[in-house]
Amino acid sequence: MNKPFVFKNLHLIISLLVVVPAALIYGLSPSKSLPLLFDFEVASVDLKSVFRAIMGLYLCTSAVWILGILKNSFWNTATILNLVFMGGLGLGRLVGIILDGIPSPAFALGTMGELTLAIFAFYQFKKNVS
Repeated sequence: MNKPFVFKNLHLIISLLVVVPAALIYGLSPSKSLPLLFDFEVASVDLKSVFRAIMGLYLCTSAVWILGILKNSFWNTATILNLVFMGGLGLGRLVGIILDGIPSPAFALGTMGELTLAIFAFYQFKKNVS
């Protein structure tokens, strides 16, 4: 891979490296994995279902990012989706901070990462729009 290819897709690559593992942690065994990472239990079938739905959403979103990396004709769509996805997560977490206070360090770091990736996706789109 050449440098321009990697840099043009860097926001998508980083997002994949973060979101795919998060999806699998959230969805494969939420009642076992999530209490190890966060301060809550996943005991009800309904809550497990919510986390498995999040896994599906994250994995399908990641599939669009992969298409954007592999097929230039999907790059704009993948980048806009990356901006909306990361921006939506980051802004939602900011609302949570305003309403509920500062979350655990993992969620606080996630907020900064999501907002940074949203800004980077916006930069990439403006720089590379075809």
